[in-house]
Amino acid sequence: MPNKPPSPATPKTDLATEITASLVVFLVALPLCIGVAVASGVPAELGIISGVIGGLVVGAARGSTLQVSGPAAGLAALVAETVLEYGVAMLGVIVLFSGLLQIALGLLRLGRFFQAISLAVVQGMLAGIGLPLMFSQAYPAADAKAPGTPLENMAGFPGLLADTAADPQALIAAGLGITTVVLSFLWKKVPGPVRKVPAALVAVGIGIAVAALPGVEVRTLQVGNLLASVDVPGPAQFAGLANAGIITAILTFTVIASAESLFTAAAVDRMHDGPRTRYNPELIAQGAGNTLAGLLGALPITAVVARSSANVQAGAKTRLSRTLHGLWLLAFALLLPQVLALIPVSVLAGVLVHSGWKLFAPEEFPKMWRQDRGEFAVMTVTTLVIVATALLEGVLVGLAAGIVLAAVRMSKTVIRQHTEDDTAKVVMAGNATFLRLPQVIEALESAAQAGKPRIRLDLTGVTHLDHACRTQVEEFVTQQRGKGLRVELLMPGPAKPTPTTPEHPADRPADRPGPTAEWFYLDSRPMPRAADHFS
Repeated sequence: MPNKPPSPATPKTDLATEITASLVVFLVALPLCIGVAVASGVPAELGIISGVIGGLVVGAARGSTLQVSGPAAGLAALVAETVLEYGVAMLGVIVLFSGLLQIALGLLRLGRFFQAISLAVVQGMLAGIGLPLMFSQAYPAADAKAPGTPLENMAGFPGLLADTAADPQALIAAGLGITTVVLSFLWKKVPGPVRKVPAALVAVGIGIAVAALPGVEVRTLQVGNLLASVDVPGPAQFAGLANAGIITAILTFTVIASAESLFTAAAVDRMHDGPRTRYNPELIAQGAGNTLAGLLGALPITAVVARSSANVQAGAKTRLSRTLHGLWLLAFALLLPQVLALIPVSVLAGVLVHSGWKLFAPEEFPKMWRQDRGEFAVMTVTTLVIVATALLEGVLVGLAAGIVLAAVRMSKTVIRQHTEDDTAKVVMAGNATFLRLPQVIEALESAAQAGKPRIRLDLTGVTHLDHACRTQVEEFVTQQRGKGLRVELLMPGPAKPTPTTPEHPADRPADRPGPTAEWFYLDSRPMPRAADHFS
C-alpha cells in the first residue's frame, strides 16, 4: 500500500526549521516585550516574563498552531491607564481574573462568539488603539514625558517638536526613534539574506552603538533582576475586587484580550495552509497564560500579529517554534540582562510607533469608504470614541452603531400607493419595524387623505411586522372605520395569497377554503375577523 501524505492536522516536524523559526520569533519578540512594558508604565522585566509565559505556556497548548502570544502593543494604553489608577500591584489581580474568565468562556464554548463582531468595529478598535499609541510613544522617542490622555498627547505634539529641536540630546534620541521607524517600513525591501534579520533588532543594534559614543546621553532601559520583579498578589490586592472599577477593568481586559487573540487567529489562519485554529481551546490557552501572568504580577497576554507572521514566514509548521521562542527569552533575560540596559528607550518607542501605525492602518479608511459607507461610519465612530474616551467605551459605542446599522438595513420596507376607482390602495413588502414607522404612518395618512370611500391595505408581502407597526395599522383601521370608511386589510400569512380579488367572508361557500393570506374587512358593520399571523 502506498504511503499516505501527512494530514494537515499532523504536519511533519523539521527540527532545524522549527529552531530557526523560533530564533527569528525571539528576535522580533524581545524588543516588543520590552517596549510594550515601558509603554505600559511597568518595569521591562514584566514584559519579558509575559513573553516567556506566552511562549512556554500558551505556545505549548493546543488551539492555534502557529500564532505567537505575548504582551501586546494594543493593550499598552489600557494597561498604562490601569496602572496609573490602581498601581502595578493591582495589575496582577486584574490579569489573573481576566485569565480565569477567559478559561470559563472557552469551557462554555463561547470562543466563536467573538467572530460575530462586525469587521468595521474590529478595524475601528485597532485604529483607536494605534493612533493614541503613536502619539504617546512620540514623547519617549525624544526622551520626553507624555502629558497624559490621548487628546493631551495630540495637543502637545507641536510643543514636543519645538522642545526637541532646541535640545541636542533630544535630537539624537529622536533621530534614533525616527531611524527605527524608517527601518521598520523599508527593511522588507533590503535584498538578500540580510532581510531575514528583524528590523527591530537592527535598530536596537544601531541604538546601542550610538548610545555608546562619547558625548551621547540618551535614556537607556533601567533593568532589574527578572526573578526579583515577580510580585505575587496578596490579600490586600484581592480585597480590591470589592471595587467596581476593578471589576470593570477585569471585564475590559477579558473582552479586548480575547477579541484581539481570536481576531489574530483568523488572520494567521489566512497566512498558511496548515491546521486551522480551534477557537475554544485557544481561548482556554490564552486564559491559562493570563492566569499565570496574573499570579506573577506580569502584563496581560494576547496573540500578536507581528510575532505570528514572523513565525509563519520563517517556515514554522508546528507549535515547537513558538514554544522555543519563550525558552530563548527566558535564557536571554537570565544570562544576559546587562545587554538590556544598553538599549535606548527611544529605539523601543520607535518600534511601538511603527506598531501603532500598523494598527491604525490609515489605508483601511478609504478602502472601507469605497466598499460600504455605512460600515465606514461605524469604523470611524469607533475610532473617534476610543481616542476621545477609552477603549471599552469606544468598543461598546461601535458595537451599538453596528447593531443599529444592521437593524436599519434589515428593516427595509417597500411601500407602493395608488388609487383605483373608489379605492385608495397601499401595498407593503419587506420588514416593517419601528425603524420604518414614520414611512408607514406617512403612507397610511396619504391613503386617508385621498378622499376615497374605500381603503385597501395589502400587507401580504411583509415578512416581518413588529408590534409598533402592527399597532399603528390597527389603530388606523379603527379610526377610519369610525369615520364610516370601508377598510380592507390583508395581513401576512403562512403563504403568498393566490386570489387577486378577495371576497367577503359572508359571500364564500362554507365548503370552499379561503385565500392563503389572512384577511378581514373592517367597516361600519360588525364582521367576523380571521386570525392574524405575524412571522
